[in-house]
Amino acid sequence: MAEQGNARKSSALVKMALLLLFMGVAIYLVRFSPLRLYLTRDQLGLFLESAGIWAPLIFVLIYVAGVCLFVPGTLLTALGAAIFGPYWGFLYVWTGAMIGAGLAFLIGRYLGRDFAATLIGERLKRFDDAIERNGFATVLYLRLIYFPFTPMNFGMGLTKVRFWDYVSGTALGILVGTFIFTFFVGTLRDVWATGRMEGLLSWKVFLSVLLFGASFFIPKFLQMIKERGKHSTMADPPENH
Repeated sequence: MAEQGNARKSSALVKMALLLLFMGVAIYLVRFSPLRLYLTRDQLGLFLESAGIWAPLIFVLIYVAGVCLFVPGTLLTALGAAIFGPYWGFLYVWTGAMIGAGLAFLIGRYLGRDFAATLIGERLKRFDDAIERNGFATVLYLRLIYFPFTPMNFGMGLTKVRFWDYVSGTALGILVGTFIFTFFVGTLRDVWATGRMEGLLSWKVFLSVLLFGASFFIPKFLQMIKERGKHSTMADPPENH
């Protein structure tokens, strides 16, 4: 039994070392290697524009790889909206983000979960169990308050949250923010493409600016609802038995 326990610990350490190595290499490639010169809006835009009918598929694959390699999501999202417009851009961005988020979660789960489990004490175990029971709600809430996208993908893989709870919570949680941002950038792109600056006064531009500004208040709104729920729970009188 002791030998099996030691073998599991050794395996967990090796997997965690591989996860840290993967993350280190990913950050190096994106931040410090010559590859970073090609990860710009202009370079990626030229590449996708030359891809013809394959551009949507290539963009989704780039987005998936970008999510796993710590490429800033705002860059890829803005690029998708600028090239494909507000509606198709939203579809391709959301698809790439979902596949990338699921893949990053599985990488974190396979390489890091065993090691994380060895570090969990009694207090953290209760927290871990609570995430497993309320996985969908937890993921949904964190997505809606714009918790950093890539760290959360890998980090959630270290917890006991179920994969499908994570996927469904992410799918719904990033829907609003992704649509608002792509609609905003894509609408401005359409106005710029026409060359008619009076288009900046159109209802679509006004709506996109309004939605984009309102999106920053979503976390505050959710926090207010959460605090109000706590206060109402505390104010409820205990039942008499």
